[in-house]
Amino acid sequence: MSDRRIARKLRRRKLQRFSHISSTEEPLGQPKKKQRRSSTETKDRGDSTSIQVFPPELLYYIISFLPVKDVVSLGQTCRYFYEVCDSEGIWQRICRRLSPRLRDENSGGSRPWKRSAILNYTKGLYFQMFSGRRHFVSKTVAPLLSHGYRKFLPTKDHVFILDYNGTLFFLKNALVSSTMGHVQWRRACRYVVLCRSAKDFATDPRSDTVYRKYLYVLATREQPVAPVMGRSEAGTAAGSRLCDCVEVYLQSSGQRVFKMTFHFSMKFKQIVLVGQETERSLLLLTEEGKIYSLVVNETQLDQPRSYTVQLALRKVSKCLPHLSIRHMHSNQSSALYLTEEGAVYFEVHSPGVYRDLFGTLHAFDPLDQQMPLALSLPAKVLTCALGYNHLGLVDEFGRMFMQGNNRYGQLGTGDKIDRGEPAQVHYLKCPIDLWCGLNHTLVLSHSGDLGKDLMGCGCGAGGRLPGWPKGNASFVRLHIKVPPCVRRICSTRECLYMLSSHDIEEMPAYRELPASKAGLLPSDTEAMAARACEDYLSQLHKCRTLEGRMAKMKEAVGSMPLMTFQKDFFWEALDMIQRAAELQGSPPSS
Repeated sequence: MSDRRIARKLRRRKLQRFSHISSTEEPLGQPKKKQRRSSTETKDRGDSTSIQVFPPELLYYIISFLPVKDVVSLGQTCRYFYEVCDSEGIWQRICRRLSPRLRDENSGGSRPWKRSAILNYTKGLYFQMFSGRRHFVSKTVAPLLSHGYRKFLPTKDHVFILDYNGTLFFLKNALVSSTMGHVQWRRACRYVVLCRSAKDFATDPRSDTVYRKYLYVLATREQPVAPVMGRSEAGTAAGSRLCDCVEVYLQSSGQRVFKMTFHFSMKFKQIVLVGQETERSLLLLTEEGKIYSLVVNETQLDQPRSYTVQLALRKVSKCLPHLSIRHMHSNQSSALYLTEEGAVYFEVHSPGVYRDLFGTLHAFDPLDQQMPLALSLPAKVLTCALGYNHLGLVDEFGRMFMQGNNRYGQLGTGDKIDRGEPAQVHYLKCPIDLWCGLNHTLVLSHSGDLGKDLMGCGCGAGGRLPGWPKGNASFVRLHIKVPPCVRRICSTRECLYMLSSHDIEEMPAYRELPASKAGLLPSDTEAMAARACEDYLSQLHKCRTLEGRMAKMKEAVGSMPLMTFQKDFFWEALDMIQRAAELQGSPPSS
């Protein structure tokens, strides 16, 4: 065999290895012939490579290893994969892979395992500090035993989180060492389980966390009783019965200092605090919608003693027995009650706060401060938020109303005029969450790109409105990156908190506004918009400085019914124009 034939043979073997040339193909140097395949052969070959021909058990096993986000995306491709990805078998595997310590009793609902998996995949608590040079969003430690996040509450030194299984976690700040060997203070980086079987918890209602010394926890505990005819309640040991109680913990150490146990016939679902430390009222909402109260002196909680406290029916439940209260909100000197029918009732205990909220002291009675006052609203109220001297309401059509003191522009109406009645904020609709602080307001809303934005108005001192240090009288988009599954917000003097936990059982609560309740006709709306533009033009003419005109123009843009990205464009363009004018007017440096 010649060397040329051996080289040709080796070259042919290499081509067969890397190019997958079969031994039956034509010799080198000759053109290939196209091979025709029948339609039956092509169809069989396509079916053999499709994942849809796999057995359901094998398909469930493969999909269960995908991330939750990819499983949801796969279920949106076609109807077949929607039915496959919606099966409980896949979500049961995913849930046990995400939370192996999760108990077998799942979250309940129509799709319990899917709900459990998504709750644990999306759970997270994010925060951004106001002080310091670097401002970025950080994430706290995620307890492995937690089953989603239902509620959170920051205190002076730590953060408390309640999950969907009723476990209350105590997230501690700690000193840790960085990679460079430096010791630094980290927020909420360690956790312990404070208590189990908790229903709700509360602390001092003031926005300043310095006053939050004690944590009140509403929980269910087994209490021993004398056996009666050998009977016992289901799920409890013989000679014991489930009773609701309130346990008081020190927020600094998590030590329990006080405990109140109620009669087994009293079942509560929410707890809030009202008043000062020496005369603090503890309000308890029953499962039937009635409100009871008792007085607690926090200055004597750390003294070891035992005494009996009498529960009293609150006046709103005594005078209006037909009302069923759904939710309670409170601050230092007032309480707000939201009924099942969507009505709102108020209790105000301070004449100054009453004047800020209603603009007058005409109906204020200092001798009867528990008398409920009804707010007149055009539709059913779904959610509300209560600040020190202002409040926000959201009705069933997604419309947002603000009322109270507006000294810093915390109502978001574009001016600083107080409102004694609910005033609608027309350019904000269907908020996800609403939070009212001391003199500013935060709103979590949807953005145009399927994300979420954090809007704020009012006083911006101390960095509480990131990107707007001077504040604003209209709701503006804050310079903060919002995680995609955030659904609760809260702000303190030190930092801003965002709670992330998506619950698929929470259906959209807002309805379309009927044409009969739309209010003004299009012609009237256009006339009002034209008058508003004329007012802003007259105010612009009165401004003497460029900075004043730019601020007034930004306020006008914020009051217009524009999309969020459109407002951002106009605000950024105005900032560029102002910077260019300042550079042009500044004297040249020598």
